[in-house]
Amino acid sequence: MKLYLLSAGAGILVGVIYSLLNVRSPAPPLVALVGLLGILIGEQVIPVGKQLLSGNGLAAAWRQAQCAPHIFGLLPGRQADTAAMAPNAIKEKRS
Repeated sequence: MKLYLLSAGAGILVGVIYSLLNVRSPAPPLVALVGLLGILIGEQVIPVGKQLLSGNGLAAAWRQAQCAPHIFGLLPGRQADTAAMAPNAIKEKRS
């Protein structure tokens, strides 16, 4: 949760600086967020596609490509799962 508060604080600080300089943000906030979400989802197309072509189902492909941690980051209250999200942890489980 601390990371999210720091991120929000940094965003507010940048907004204040933009306001003091009389500058508008580079893109409307909703459009910018939708674009960023599109980038995150687009980054997962190739890894999930590879998993699908290797014969895995969509849910298994999603898990093996580690899409959720990449797209959503570490959600609040999930600090205990940090080690499980590490790429080395998944490789060790397969061995």
